[in-house]
Amino acid sequence: MLNTYFRIIVGTMVLLSVVLTVYVNPNWMWFTVFIGVNLIQSAFSKWCLLENILLKLGVKNSGGGCSVPSQKNKN
Repeated sequence: MLNTYFRIIVGTMVLLSVVLTVYVNPNWMWFTVFIGVNLIQSAFSKWCLLENILLKLGVKNSGGGCSVPSQKNKN
């Protein structure tokens, strides 16, 4: 569930920032850059503020989505 919420929120933020860039002010593109930089840093640091917020709000980390299944019991 966590993965689903994360993707919905980040996708919405990216689309919103593009709409704001086109219709309000080109400086909103910096919001898109901020989102991209945070996604890249979270890939290296394994830390994401949005993930922490969602976990504190009670969203369950079901391990679904794109996570790779464990290989330890495949004898």
